[in-house]
Amino acid sequence: MHVKSIHAAGLSALIAASVGTTALAAEVNIYSYRQPDLIAPLLEAFTEETGVKTNVLFLNKGLVERMKAEGENSPADLILTVDIGRLSNAKDEGVTQPVDSAAINGTIPENYRDPEGHWYGLTTRGRVVYASKDRVPQDTISYEELADPKWKGKICIRSGQHIYNVALVASMIAHHGEEETEKWLTGVKDNLARKPNGNDRAQAKGVFAGECDIGIGNTYYVGLMQNNEKEPEQKDWANAIKVLFPNSGDRGTHVNISGMALAKHAPNKDDAVKLMEFLASPKGQELYAERVYEYPVDPNAQASDTVKNFGDINPDKLPLAEIAKNRPKASELVDKVGFNN
Repeated sequence: MHVKSIHAAGLSALIAASVGTTALAAEVNIYSYRQPDLIAPLLEAFTEETGVKTNVLFLNKGLVERMKAEGENSPADLILTVDIGRLSNAKDEGVTQPVDSAAINGTIPENYRDPEGHWYGLTTRGRVVYASKDRVPQDTISYEELADPKWKGKICIRSGQHIYNVALVASMIAHHGEEETEKWLTGVKDNLARKPNGNDRAQAKGVFAGECDIGIGNTYYVGLMQNNEKEPEQKDWANAIKVLFPNSGDRGTHVNISGMALAKHAPNKDDAVKLMEFLASPKGQELYAERVYEYPVDPNAQASDTVKNFGDINPDKLPLAEIAKNRPKASELVDKVGFNN
């Protein structure tokens, strides 16, 4: 295996060891919020195709703060992360640089990339409804409908301040404005079966246990549960739900992204851009999407069979950069209506 998963101190030591001798040749250093085992097959394929090795530093928090502290001496070449909030924050905090590549722009639709080229989406996940197969007869739904009193005491959701839900609220602001979104958010709160808690899988578990009839979660968690051999009880949670794609018949379902950004002080810039172009290629997107149970952003790339079985997705065409601008206000509204109370 050419893929190396290196802890923070290890990667720093690796870089330091090259100082005063020779620069690292044909390598790319990746700071990642995604688990190394999820991206390993993708990076192995890149190395086999190009001969360029990769080193992965996995962090579950503090990635941007670390890069700011490292400054010009940062060994990071590429950032891999999830959520438009994290990508836009990396840009806002000044740890990325723009990339202008015809190869990347040719496969990444405009609404899934930063207008200035600081970040690019690679795969999408829908923010969908996990509906009970037994207790919810309808097969269509809208986000607006979640505030309908008919769902009172029947909705499960994780914290309203989680980045996935903040992005959803931000998209509602983009479509309806702050005032209407506040009313909507209050209505959803009034329909909750319990205090927001847990992760997205916990919402499917809540539906399975009869605590609620619908849960809000990302599509990829369904694939993770369906194929979880270590905790097979999660297969029961997945089998208890059907995936409903909100607003699929009109503006489309809100999606978020897994994406990439070139580090501001990338010491191996040329090879890092080469990796970005590989990740953006149909082959790279398909490999990545299959591994993480997400949808490729390239309309010509194929989703995995597991993902296809979720159903057809009609993603919201609103540029994610526009949605990201509403994230601060969305977070304020979550607190204003006391959503987590």
